[in-house]
Amino acid sequence: MGMDNEHDIMTISQVAKYFQISEMTTYKLVQDGKIPAFKIGSHWRVKKADLNELIEKLKNGQRI
Repeated sequence: MGMDNEHDIMTISQVAKYFQISEMTTYKLVQDGKIPAFKIGSHWRVKKADLNELIEKLKNGQRI
């Protein structure tokens, strides 16, 4: 499984753009564990697959 899509792993700002919300809100959601993310050094990263999973849950009426 090659990571041929550079957007498989997203930064906070990319996630914010993707969801059309502020970076501040995104950062808070990530820190609160509402958006699944992981840390590389001091930088948060989010897997696009995890985001898409989250979107499906939200579409099914789950709250974050």
